[in-house]
Amino acid sequence: MDAVRVALLREVLAGTEWLGATRAFAGVLRGSVVAHGGGLLLVGTPAYEPWHLAAHLVDEAAWSGTPELAPTLVRHRARPSDPAHLAVGPGRISAARRGETLLVVAPEEPASLLERVYDARRAGVTVLALGAGGGELAAMAHDTLAVPAGAELDLDSVQHLVSAAAGENAGPTRARRGFRDRLVRLAETLTAPPPAPW
Repeated sequence: MDAVRVALLREVLAGTEWLGATRAFAGVLRGSVVAHGGGLLLVGTPAYEPWHLAAHLVDEAAWSGTPELAPTLVRHRARPSDPAHLAVGPGRISAARRGETLLVVAPEEPASLLERVYDARRAGVTVLALGAGGGELAAMAHDTLAVPAGAELDLDSVQHLVSAAAGENAGPTRARRGFRDRLVRLAETLTAPPPAPW
């Protein structure tokens, strides 16, 4: 989803809780990785790997001047013959330590994933969860953004909003605004309702 489509989605969602919730969650994510100097692990489930979120976070890291946002995608079926950026398996979660952040995107909660997340939490890893909410994962996580079944948005759309907000909210120390940021501002200006008459 490009910047213009994210801006249009935000316009449609104006007045709902989603904009504030996704920005707050993105702020926690950004704050965790920036405070600790990076070390973001991103994992899904064996049936759902968050490829698009990984790609968008890499883009946001580059565009926002916040390299700490670039995640390591942890794959359940990684093979040694895969390219290096796709060959990181679940053992990486077990090796995670204090100062690292684990972002779990899980529409369901398989027991094998929950065990690894629990071990990472005990090792001092900051755990963030994006998924159905209300289960064991939410209880283990330091912060959760729930996307329950039947919600106005699906998990993929929420991931787009979170990744865009994570890159936008870099604060005053952020690098000079780039082309993408100007494009987002332009799209928001063009799609804003006209001012009310006096």
